Amino acid sequence: MAKIAVAPEQPGRITGHELARGNGWRVEDVVCTSGPADRPFEEQHSWVSIALVVAGTFQYRSPAGRDLMTPGCVLLGSASQYFECDHEHGTGDRCIAFRYTPEYFERVAADAGAARGRGFRLGRLPPLRELAPHVAQACAGLGGSDEISWEEIGVRLAACVARLAHGALPCRNEPTPARDALARATRAVRTIDRDPGARVTLGALAHDAGLSPYHFLRTFQRATGVTPHQYVVRARLRKAALRLAAEPAKVIDIAFDSGFGDVSNFNRSFRAEFGVSPRAYRRALDVAGARC
Repeated sequence: MAKIAVAPEQPGRITGHELARGNGWRVEDVVCTSGPADRPFEEQHSWVSIALVVAGTFQYRSPAGRDLMTPGCVLLGSASQYFECDHEHGTGDRCIAFRYTPEYFERVAADAGAARGRGFRLGRLPPLRELAPHVAQACAGLGGSDEISWEEIGVRLAACVARLAHGALPCRNEPTPARDALARATRAVRTIDRDPGARVTLGALAHDAGLSPYHFLRTFQRATGVTPHQYVVRARLRKAALRLAAEPAKVIDIAFDSGFGDVSNFNRSFRAEFGVSPRAYRRALDVAGARC
């Protein structure tokens, strides 16, 4: 199974390892080990950027506003756009960053039937069901398997993001969550990500955050774009998808280890998230590998 956690051995350092490139696109594995003691600095997107957050948390400030980035969500950056990232409430993150020339991205967006627009209106897409297959497939690719086509992932991801960012999702008009709210949500996210399969309740998360369940639910959803339950379920499904891609373990064992109480519920949730059953998901990967 691809190891996607962050090991912050050298604080304040950003490293990017190129995974693949082609005519008009490239993809990098970007690891940042910055923490609360490191001051953010202004950066600029040279190309259109779509970065899948696969580990850690950070805050992303762009012309669209300030967003809390968590595993499963997607960072959006327009070409030539300035931005800042900071880790005020936690150390380290890891992203799989897809970069496209504006011409390449606009061509994919047009072919996908997405509404045209100059740049992204949003700085982030939350962990949505439509994005889950792309995130899981990209995470599986971090293991260096020849079965992964980064170009195909990049095209499908660009098309999906273009439809969501320029079509289905409205412009955000809610105020940015307060700093204290972001800190509480960040701690909850990192608690969940340490062991997605562990039993967790809204009451326990709220207690740890020092809030009532009602206020914690509102705080978490405003900060992350999804409810705590939705985040937990999708974290478990991402973990299960990685194991299905990398291990021969039985589906029922993966279901239980990932935190699902019975295999029928796991199968139902997996199909709803990825569009196929766990066995069909693994079989499709095996077929793809046989063709390579």
